[in-house]
Amino acid sequence: MTQILNKPEDTVSQILNGVSFIHQEKLERVPQTGIIKYRHVTNQSVAIISGGGSGHEPAHFGYVGRGMLQASISGPVFVPPSVEDILQGIEEINAPKGTLLIIKNFEADVRNFLEAKKQARQKGYLVEHVIVNDDCSIEKGSYRKRRRGVAGTVFVHKILGAAAANGMNLNDLKELGEDVVASMNTLGVAVSSGRKIGSDERVFKLEKDEISFGIGIHGEPGYRKEPFFSSEYLANELLNKLLVRYSEISSKQFAILINGLGSTTLMEQFVFSNDIKRLLELEQVNCVFQKSGNFMTSTDMSGISLTLLEIKDLSWLDYLKQETDAFAW
Repeated sequence: MTQILNKPEDTVSQILNGVSFIHQEKLERVPQTGIIKYRHVTNQSVAIISGGGSGHEPAHFGYVGRGMLQASISGPVFVPPSVEDILQGIEEINAPKGTLLIIKNFEADVRNFLEAKKQARQKGYLVEHVIVNDDCSIEKGSYRKRRRGVAGTVFVHKILGAAAANGMNLNDLKELGEDVVASMNTLGVAVSSGRKIGSDERVFKLEKDEISFGIGIHGEPGYRKEPFFSSEYLANELLNKLLVRYSEISSKQFAILINGLGSTTLMEQFVFSNDIKRLLELEQVNCVFQKSGNFMTSTDMSGISLTLLEIKDLSWLDYLKQETDAFAW
């Protein structure tokens, strides 16, 4: 299948130029970097900054806006941004009340962001971080929990961004972020693998009508392959494996995020959403917030992920509902 691209090596820069053109009333690109920043930063609150490799659009620049991120930093496809770009992003925003970095739990991402944090502190900036590890899949064969940072990261962007906009200080934001991460779990399933940019080569192999449970957003293999049966079957597996992470479900409140992984149509997402609705009712799960769409993709992978967040404090729900002009929320 043809991809509407130019030279593969120019893709990331052209993505950033394109998004800053389309949303120029509120977003701007820092030239020659992976930084997209909000045009209307007031410096009246703690700055929230996040980022990662490209190929996950609309993450992360889609969440730059009032009440969410002040800046995002994009690296090459599936490769984290450089230490230099992350440091420059902190300097560009220059928040007197401090900066909180939201980092997805991948080794290279954590290494680069924490090095940038170290260098920023040496320059006198007030910087803290939160690491998101919402993925609760397992490695095939070893049964070791992977705890990668995946679609639930967007819930962290929203809650911390709203809390910061409401005046929460840096240390309290870090504590809030850690509480939210500890209350959240995500699982994904692929129907077809994404492709490498400018190539027909697939990141991993799936046979016709075969699916993979527990895939990662960089093409990491899942924990089980099997023939596809139905959307309802997928919903049942993902929801049940998430619900066992929580005790006394009937007494809790949950937010859910249904995330398309790149080329999953809205039709499929809404069919899956209906299946989740029916299962939630059957299990007597109190769902107080729900959202579906493409939030954190993996190039053009066809598949879906489901995130459950236990709402441990009603302020979290208020933060999820608070208005933002970030275009991808």
